[in-house]
Amino acid sequence: MMTNRQFEYVGKDLEAMDFAENYHRWILDVFGPFLGKRLVEVGAGTGSFSELLVGLSPERLVLIEPSNMFTSLKANLKDLSSKTSTAFFNSTFSEAAPEVKAGHHPDSIIYINVLEHIRDDIAELVTVFETLRPGGRIFIFVPALAVLYSNFDRQIGHFRRYNMNDLKHKCRAVGFDILIARNFDMPGILPWLLKYRILRSLKMEAGAVAFYDKFAVPIIRKFETFLPPPIGKNLILVAEKPSS
Repeated sequence: MMTNRQFEYVGKDLEAMDFAENYHRWILDVFGPFLGKRLVEVGAGTGSFSELLVGLSPERLVLIEPSNMFTSLKANLKDLSSKTSTAFFNSTFSEAAPEVKAGHHPDSIIYINVLEHIRDDIAELVTVFETLRPGGRIFIFVPALAVLYSNFDRQIGHFRRYNMNDLKHKCRAVGFDILIARNFDMPGILPWLLKYRILRSLKMEAGAVAFYDKFAVPIIRKFETFLPPPIGKNLILVAEKPSS
C-alpha cells in the first residue's frame, strides 16, 4: 500500500467518506471564513469535498491526488458548471509544489484526512509554507488521539493520530501562526473505540457512514458550535504564513 510516492490507497474504505456530506459541510463552514480565492486541495480523493469548494466559486482550484482515485476525481469534477479555473495533478504535493507555486500562486492549501498519511509531515508542512504566498493559509483536518490508533488506521496508511499540542507545535516550528485549532466530533470517539480498537474491525461501511452523517452529525454540530469539546475524534486547524 505504501509506496515511494508516500501513499497510494487502492481500497474502498476511504471512499466511504464520500457519503459524509454533512460532515464535509461542517468542516467547510469552519474553514470558510479563512479561505482565499486560489485554493489547493491535497489528497482530493474522488472529489466529494472538492465539489463543495467549487460551490464557493473560487478564482482557481488545484486538485492533487496521487492514488488511483485520480481518474474518478477528474470524471466527477469535469462536468461541474463553474467559472472556477481548475487544474489537476496526479502526484503528491511535494512533486507538484514547484509548478503549483509558479503557475497558480495559492493562498489556501487544504489537507483533509491527508497529513496523517505522510511519513515526514514536518517536511510536508515546510513545502506548504514555501509554496504559499505571504499571508496564505494552511487548512488541516486530521484524526486525533493516539489511543484510538488501530489496525484499521495502519491498513489505510495512517502513520499517526495527532494530539493538539503536537499539531500546533509542528505548524509553528515551520513558521506558521495558528489562527484556530479545535477538537472535533467528541461523540465519535466511542463508536470508533468500540469498532476499531475493541472489535478490531478493518472495514468502514458506506451505509454506517451515511447513517452517522445523516442522524448524528447535525446534532453533534449544534452542540459543539456552542460548547467546544475538550477532546475530539479529529482536530481542525487553520494557520497562516506571516505577511512579512
